[in-house]
Parts: sequence; structure tokens; C-alpha cells
Amino acid sequence: MKIVAPVVNVEEVEVLSQAGANEFYCGFVPDDWVTRFRIPNLNRRPSGNFRNDADLGRAVRAAHQRECSISLVLNAQSYTDEQVGALLSIASSFLDMGGDALIVSDLGLLAELHERVPSCRIHVSSVATCRNSSAALFCKELGATRLILPRDVTIAEACEIANEAPDIEIEAFILNDGCVFEEGACATLHLPQRLGGPICIDNHVNLYKRRGRGHLRESFLGELEENDREYRKWLWYRFSCGFTTNEAGKPFGPCGLCALPALLSGGITAVKIAGREAPIIRKQASVRMVRTVLDRIEAGEHSKLVMRFAQELRPSVEHCKTGYMCYYPEVLSQ
Repeated sequence: MKIVAPVVNVEEVEVLSQAGANEFYCGFVPDDWVTRFRIPNLNRRPSGNFRNDADLGRAVRAAHQRECSISLVLNAQSYTDEQVGALLSIASSFLDMGGDALIVSDLGLLAELHERVPSCRIHVSSVATCRNSSAALFCKELGATRLILPRDVTIAEACEIANEAPDIEIEAFILNDGCVFEEGACATLHLPQRLGGPICIDNHVNLYKRRGRGHLRESFLGELEENDREYRKWLWYRFSCGFTTNEAGKPFGPCGLCALPALLSGGITAVKIAGREAPIIRKQASVRMVRTVLDRIEAGEHSKLVMRFAQELRPSVEHCKTGYMCYYPEVLSQ
């Protein structure tokens, strides 16, 4: 099973490969794209991107020197015809550098890339929201070699897709950065923190009143307020527990480490660590955590012992009990 990690500069490639990553993914936004289209991104992230060909090329070479592969993210939900033309040029340049794969969500772009560069490996982004084997097989017909599943696909669903569509690789999320809504249907931006961050992280205060005359019962009002508190708690977990870490730098937040035994036995090809904009120490700790758990599985340790080890890594037992921090909360009932 491959560990897929995000990088934003050449130095991270060496650090994360030493930590145990096998594959990398990155974004790229050249200045001429911003000037031409007057938008700050081409992959749903205005930050955490390479900005010139020279740095991107060095990252490709650094990955290959460490026998790792690297993919370029081109995963906006859709592009204009003019933008597709520019993307084809960016993709060709990346592949000429030796880049290994392109990550896309626009199926029209997928088909166009496959027609223009039939030998290119194409990974379908989770943003495409493909949730079953029929979708996986359709993507395969269009030229995809891997399908990255949405965050909320269950273990059983992921393994069923891998079983029913064996000719396309399946990648699943494993650590960090949840999404409040369905990211493939999301039309908002992840703004830089100085501009407020993701729009869906809100701090709205709800004021309740009865329609028409009269007042809400105190008991009912209390239930509504409790629901709001629970929602804010869920939001905190969903967005990486406020991006907190323990004393050793291990991150809290959305996690699927306990599901690794089931995902591995179910034929999942790769697991993804999210968070291109995260600090390098968080990425490094994330890769090490996944690598440590995988090493135990591959050594033949019983799955229940692996799950216990995974929960005690940070330790995160109290966080795990809520189920809010789980990509795959069904493991808690096993």
C-alpha cells in the first residue's frame, strides 16, 4: 500500500520520503495563469502551490531520486474551454519534466488528456465524487488509472469498489483535513487564513424564536442550544481539532489509522494524507504515523492490536471515542 503525501517545495520531498512516503502530489499556479484568467488558483487552493517551472522540475527530480512518484493536481470542478487549453500546456510541460500522473476531477478534461496524451497516468480526484464501481469503471473507460474516493465513503464501500473494479487503482483518505460538506459539490473557496480561511468554518450565533406569538419553552430552547454546541464541537473535529498536535508534533484531526488493516486487505492501493498548506512538521508526523501502523500490519500483527496501537499513538483514545475524528467511524463498533 502506497502512502501519498502533499508537498509544496523541494525540501519536503526529501523529508517526507525519509519518513516513509512513496508518492507525492502538488499544486502548480504559474503567474501567467493568474494574469490571464484573473483567478488565484487552478486547483481549488490559492496557496500551497509551486509557482514556477524550475521549482516544479526540481521537485520531480527529487522524488525520482528517492524512487518516489509525483502527481500534479488539476482538480477544479470545471474549467472553461480556454482554461482547458492552458491546462493541456501545463500538463504537457509537467509530463516532459518526468511527472508521473495528473489528478483531475473534470471528466471532460480527463477525456481530453487521455486523447492528447494516451500514455499519461490520470488519477480521478475525490472532487469528482465517484462513489461506486460503476463510476470507477466509467472513469477507467475515459482513461483513468486511479480513483481517489470521497472522504465519506465507508470501508465496505471502498473495498467493494476495489473488488468490482480491479483494473483501476483505488485511493482512500487516511489523515487530516475533513470537509463539512461534500467537497465535490462545494462552490466556496479555501481562503488564506488572513482572509478568514475556509468559508464553511463559521462562528455564527443562532437566535431562536417562535413563529407567530408566544415564546419557546425553556426546555426546548435548551435542546437547541445543546445541538448548536454539539455542532461546533463536530466542526472543531472536522477541521483537524483546530490543527492541534500533541507534544511530539503528532496531529489530531480526521483519521483512518484504525481502518488500515481493513483497507489493506480490501485491495485499496494507496492512502492519502491531506493538507498541502500544512507545516512540514505536521506532514512529517502524519507520514510517520501511517508508516508505523502499516509496518505492524505488514509484520502480521492482529488487526485489533493494530487498532489499539493506532489509537494510542498520539494518544487519541478520548478523541476517538466521540467518533467525530474518524474518517471511518464504523471501526469503533468492531
